[in-house]
Amino acid sequence: MFLLMLPEQPNYGGISNNLIKMIFSSPNLNCLGLFLINYLQIFAMKKLALICSLCFISIQLSAQSYTLKSALSYPFPTQLVASKTQGKLAWAVNEQGKRNIYVAEAPAYKAVKITDYGEDDGQELTSISLSDDGKWVVFVRGGDHGGRDGGPVNAASLPIAPKIQVMTVPFNGGKVNIIGEGDHPVISPNSNQLVFVRAGQVMISPINGATPAQSLFYAKGTNGVCRWSPDGNKLAFVSNRVDHAFIGVYTDQATPIQWISPGLAKDNSPVWSPDSKRLAFIRMPGTGGEPDSILARKHQPWAIWTAELSTGKGKQIWKAQETISGSYPSIDGGANLNWASTKIVFSSYHDGWPHLYAIDEEGKNELLLTPGNFAVENIKLSADGKHLVFCANTGKDAADLDRRHVYQVSVDRADMKALSTGKGIESYPVITGDGTVACLSSTAQRPLLAAILSKQEIKLRGEELIPANFPIKDMVTPKHVSFKAADGKTVYGQLFSPLKALKNHPAIVYVHGGPQRQMMLGWNPMDYYSIDYALNQYLVSLGFTVLSVNYRLGLGYGFDFHKPINAGAQGASEYQDVKAAGEWLATQPNIDGKRIGIYGGSYGGYLTALALGKDSKLFAAGVDIHGVNNRFSAANTENNAQAPDATLAAERARISSPVTYISTWTSPVLIIHADDDRNVAFSQSVDLAKRFEDKKFDFEFLAIPDDTHHWMKFSNGLKVSEVTADFLKRKLIDRK
Repeated sequence: MFLLMLPEQPNYGGISNNLIKMIFSSPNLNCLGLFLINYLQIFAMKKLALICSLCFISIQLSAQSYTLKSALSYPFPTQLVASKTQGKLAWAVNEQGKRNIYVAEAPAYKAVKITDYGEDDGQELTSISLSDDGKWVVFVRGGDHGGRDGGPVNAASLPIAPKIQVMTVPFNGGKVNIIGEGDHPVISPNSNQLVFVRAGQVMISPINGATPAQSLFYAKGTNGVCRWSPDGNKLAFVSNRVDHAFIGVYTDQATPIQWISPGLAKDNSPVWSPDSKRLAFIRMPGTGGEPDSILARKHQPWAIWTAELSTGKGKQIWKAQETISGSYPSIDGGANLNWASTKIVFSSYHDGWPHLYAIDEEGKNELLLTPGNFAVENIKLSADGKHLVFCANTGKDAADLDRRHVYQVSVDRADMKALSTGKGIESYPVITGDGTVACLSSTAQRPLLAAILSKQEIKLRGEELIPANFPIKDMVTPKHVSFKAADGKTVYGQLFSPLKALKNHPAIVYVHGGPQRQMMLGWNPMDYYSIDYALNQYLVSLGFTVLSVNYRLGLGYGFDFHKPINAGAQGASEYQDVKAAGEWLATQPNIDGKRIGIYGGSYGGYLTALALGKDSKLFAAGVDIHGVNNRFSAANTENNAQAPDATLAAERARISSPVTYISTWTSPVLIIHADDDRNVAFSQSVDLAKRFEDKKFDFEFLAIPDDTHHWMKFSNGLKVSEVTADFLKRKLIDRK
């Protein structure tokens, strides 16, 4: 009976079945039987303990593991705006492709959804604004505003093509009014009407859509950048006419357009004086002149002008320094020109960092408002015009170089003070009419949420939107690192390390796009890079170490880093930083230097392809996501061909192009591209694939019909991340 109960196993703690049979056939059965029973009881208890232990470990591993979809399931807020006169906020939230408008109101500022778009259809929400009376939210649905072509997007491949439409909805919720096809709406100060742009002309409509939109006026060229005067009686706009641009002012149907100090230049960024009697604007040279050097670094001149509306005559009140760093700033918001209560304020790079400056209305008494070695961005002027809020990568912690915190400064003195501090990232601040400062906030673990700032305390809004299965506890905290490139330049990055790194495990270099971007020590406030941050975290969970490299050309480290010599198609000097990242990883403990991979999108895809072509011995596999693979074609335009250094520039472009290194490209590669890409032509990937086919070189690819550079559909962004992770795992982890 007992023997029948024995499991079919060869032995039990070193006692074989034969020995057990021999024991039970022994004459001293009682003694030996007791011995065996006691032994088996002890063994069974040990086995039970072992099974329980294994179950516990299995449960632990299950709790620590997560899917890439769950890591990408976070809600992503954008377009945070504030009412100028009341304590009201509005913003958009993308919840796995379902984009909707949320609002919040003082004093509780509870997040409330007021639209109900329930499909992952690729239709983004932009140009969100609040009427001064607090009754209306205006927004645009459709398009890809991160691309060069702002036309409609049909990422879902719908039989009926989507449109780009201006819409309004009551702040408290209700019917969504379709005002009409168009873009860039601006609400009038009286809150009763709005203007917007359709096919380069300015339209006007009642804000409730009670009557159809009509043409406000006709003007030659492509018209936009509309700005209502504070009293609501006039509208300033920019009329772009290809090689020049004018500032125009519309008054009414009976009054001709007033052209403000028209010149042989490109005028832009009009802003009104508080009394509605004057305008300030930026003037830059028009297009033309003798063919100039392609490779030489040149100052890009710009100046601030003002004009009296009573005469239309203008004058230059401030001119940028004629230095390379004094060029028009290629940063968030450009010059960020504002006419404050007593000063004209603007951004400039002329001291080597993008900072805020103030001048009086005559252009005198220039004052640096934000001194220090840090970058200023996301700038907003308060409704009373007395101070500005902004973000900067500075703080008490040296690692704040790779973070953003919110600061405030008066427009007439350098009294900059921190409104947020700590290990998080705060971006895109706004000020409500009741003086409340709000922003978007994230940490290394928690994705972006709207937040209220109060005495440096961050009070989150919409936290309940984070799904229960989002693996917030599994997120690792990246570490700020730096190392040297071959030419001695310092390179920066964030190192994502597994909590328990295995000996000789593989590693990944992640290369951001832009290139004027900066990756941070937490969830990025730009949607494209938040996807990559989630993917980097997921790669760590698979067993990789990931180094996100902030190569030269990026923001946050000063002008010389942002605008290096011999970069891009002029020699790709920034590639030194990417190669240095791979070499630095190879020297780190427990990393297998023969299993270092690389991936990146856009400009990061370009540098990934360059790495695989030039240094396949260092980079064992990579994923090139919509990268520019041939820089030569961009440098060989008709105008460039007439330049005195056209031949040398063409040669620089050739050696800067990944396709030049096809013969030395041996590492496996996955090419990914969507064919409605408005930033990098799909043909760049088609051309690279054809070259591989001609060489008989195996490669993998993923082509996505109808989507754009920015994965307008959540399902497409998820697919790209999943195939990227799978490829890197197959080529670097599964390969021993």
